[in-house]
Amino acid sequence: MNITAVESTTLAALAYDDAHEILQLEFRSRAIYRYFEVPAPVYAGLLAPPSEGQYFNRAIRGNFPYSRARNTEAGLQGED
Repeated sequence: MNITAVESTTLAALAYDDAHEILQLEFRSRAIYRYFEVPAPVYAGLLAPPSEGQYFNRAIRGNFPYSRARNTEAGLQGED
């Protein structure tokens, strides 16, 4: 997964695994969530708008199965 830092009041970084359709988001709170079955166009949309947080709330939150990562100390930068 390639990690992309974002300038957002909601999100700090994101990563996407296109082979498995997994979107991983690190929030400013340092919480990391993995969203499953996320199509590539939804990920691309997250990169495009002026507000990643608004797009997340509109297009991702509540629309895909997810899990919260347990170890969030290192953030996405420390993930393999």
